[in-house]
Amino acid sequence: MRTPASTAPPTASARTSRGPRRDLYAAGTAVLLVGAAVAVGRHLQGTRRTLFVDWPPLLASWGPHAGPGTPAALLVAIATVAYGPPLAARLPWRALPPVVWGTATAWILSLALVDGWQHGVARRLTTRHEYLQVVERFHDVPAALRGFTGHILLDSPDNWPAHVAGHPPAATLTFVLLDRVGLRGGGWAGLWCVTVGATACVAVLVTVRALAGEERARRAAPFLVAAPAAVWMGTSADAYFAAVAAWAVACLALALTTRSPVWAGASGLLFGLTCYLSYGLTLVALIAGAVLVLGRDGVRQRPALLVPLTAGLAVVPVAFTFAGFDWWEAYRLLVTRYHQGAGGVRPYGYWVWANLACAALITGPATAAGLRRAGAVLVRARTGARTGPRTGPPGASRGALRLACLVAAALAALLVADLSGMSKAETERIWLPFALWLLPACALLPRRRAWLAAQAALALTLNHLLWTGW
Repeated sequence: MRTPASTAPPTASARTSRGPRRDLYAAGTAVLLVGAAVAVGRHLQGTRRTLFVDWPPLLASWGPHAGPGTPAALLVAIATVAYGPPLAARLPWRALPPVVWGTATAWILSLALVDGWQHGVARRLTTRHEYLQVVERFHDVPAALRGFTGHILLDSPDNWPAHVAGHPPAATLTFVLLDRVGLRGGGWAGLWCVTVGATACVAVLVTVRALAGEERARRAAPFLVAAPAAVWMGTSADAYFAAVAAWAVACLALALTTRSPVWAGASGLLFGLTCYLSYGLTLVALIAGAVLVLGRDGVRQRPALLVPLTAGLAVVPVAFTFAGFDWWEAYRLLVTRYHQGAGGVRPYGYWVWANLACAALITGPATAAGLRRAGAVLVRARTGARTGPRTGPPGASRGALRLACLVAAALAALLVADLSGMSKAETERIWLPFALWLLPACALLPRRRAWLAAQAALALTLNHLLWTGW
């Protein structure tokens, strides 16, 4: 008896043609989300003036322009799209991370220079909200740390600028130390954020290779480079924070896969530093938890790895506590400060979904499609666990599943940050440490060159049509 056509299982060719179509639907949904956020945001800002952004949902203003970085940005984009995928596939592994870092640095810096050296790099970290405004107030570092919490609230004497008050003091101390070693001013601070921030791409690449296999890492490499997030990584301290957090995760992945106590200690040390760079980066623990689950065999075979991991984790918190800085008290005061300013006025009902539109912009349409594929991998894995394994290359399926789990953990961290209500606006910058971990989902896509071109085109369009700032 023949199976009716309506109930017959789909053929392989039908599934193959349906996949790319669904990818386009996912990307289209992201476009609609952004469009809705722009339309609703412009209405709210025009009628109620409660968003405190000029071009919602982004903290930006309309202003088509070009600059000295435009030719370089176009060249980097064209080269990455044309040669990125084949080079990522063929280069020896030892050469790939330096190439990724160098290309990412060139991409971020060229995009920043579209706005010119002064506006795009040198002045970014010197504005009234930024860290360089208070460097001179840290001439006595121990005294500044002991009195740090006394300047967080808006009504406190000599209150800190917004970004200084909004972060633990390790963020500010970074720029104080740069000043002390002679790298003074906004230019050096901006270049620090660009060059260090670009290494975040390498850290994500290393993690994906360790947990999901080299093939997945190579497929993800061009997307890590050409992400629209590069527009906001240029001379943003959050790019530096993202790199520290990413290397903490990468060192953990290396510790679990190589059974190395050195990597475990380095991971703990960087995780501790991460928590003293930004309060919100405690949510990186969700990504670290996924790494621990995926690398649990390493812990089972060598439980002693937890000793250097824990010891390293304690170093930075203990040092700051003995210096007189109380992390918990500072965070409690920050929550109050947040509601004293624009955060207390910005409507949660808009930003709780408009923030996701910001995330769609910084990760690009390819990531929306990649997330759909990652979700499909997780659903198939769950279904397969109930109905039995499907046919197909086991290694490839296992690598895709592990990659999907890592991406899902990053998405969970981003959603928790969103629901917390402490991330209303400016998430195109604040969420960089989470958004970078969504980009490896693009490794699951076919026709990668077309998606890569869409990513680069979006970055160039945003950077040339909008003046971004914070």
